[in-house]
Amino acid sequence: MKSLIRIATASAICAALMAAAFPGYAQLPATAAQRPAPVHQHVTARAAGVSDAALVKSLPGFSNGYAEVNGVRLHYVVGGKGEPLVLLPGWPETWWTFHKIMPALAEHYTVIAVDLRGMGASSKPDNGYDKKTMAADIHELVKSLGYEKASVAGHDIGSAVAFAYAANYPQATDRLVMLELPHPDDSLLSFPLLPPQGNVGDKLGSARPYLWWFAFNQIHGLPEKLLAGRVGLEQDWIFTYFLKNESAIDARDRAVYEHAYNSIEAIRASDGWYQALPQDVVDYRNYGKLDMPVLAMGGPAYGWMKKVISQKATNLNAVEVQDSGHFVQEEQPELVAKTMLDFLQATHD
Repeated sequence: MKSLIRIATASAICAALMAAAFPGYAQLPATAAQRPAPVHQHVTARAAGVSDAALVKSLPGFSNGYAEVNGVRLHYVVGGKGEPLVLLPGWPETWWTFHKIMPALAEHYTVIAVDLRGMGASSKPDNGYDKKTMAADIHELVKSLGYEKASVAGHDIGSAVAFAYAANYPQATDRLVMLELPHPDDSLLSFPLLPPQGNVGDKLGSARPYLWWFAFNQIHGLPEKLLAGRVGLEQDWIFTYFLKNESAIDARDRAVYEHAYNSIEAIRASDGWYQALPQDVVDYRNYGKLDMPVLAMGGPAYGWMKKVISQKATNLNAVEVQDSGHFVQEEQPELVAKTMLDFLQATHD
């Protein structure tokens, strides 16, 4: 009898927890409530809410597009009027990272926010994640949309791809905007394996950031096994570490990024961007000077960016974004949009 009571009590507790986690569970018949269908339906409904179709609806004047270029299928979101401005996102985000600045930019430019090779709804091939190849993807996309020349802006990994685009296709580059990351160069090879003395904090202070994931993402096969289905844990750590204002990337934004990276395939592909860094360093050594106007905007990475990019850009405008962490376009969108527009619309020196 006591055993039956314990079983009944455990079942009641389980039912209460399920009812709290999944509204409507308690109203199901007992046999149906024991099935996994409500969980699946909950996940499916959540995924639908963060789909590209749902996200684009919140940005009037924008639409989804797809293009087969350079052996991959790229997803992009396009809207606005005027000359083309290509936006390239970074890890661990998607095109959605630019949603706060896209409407302001679209008043003056045809904005094309792209999911890079391996990102979001774009293809996730086994290779081609060096930034030179990814820049070729973007060049082919620009041509497929009927443009001979475009301004290109990128954040994080997207910033490195934007630089590679300008370096390899200067004739197709009007202006270059780089946010929070230079192209990988030899200085990347000197990043410490161990952090400074003392424990790694959960917030980036004034010290040099400890970029442990640069090494973690080098390992083939392991990260996706550890993180698939729980990538939100890693992303929340990254956002906490790099955001000054954590509400700048809200619950919906985080759901978008978690959904985009939560599979084995997506994690493997995004790791490819990091596994290609040694090749990116080699490619950088062979790049010449950039003659087009270049804008470098940085928060924590400002000093590093200015030092590295000034070695290659002959016409550099470097701007430090105050009161912001790594995700400047989400923490300081009005400043970033205004600075970009001022730069893009300025006459050539």
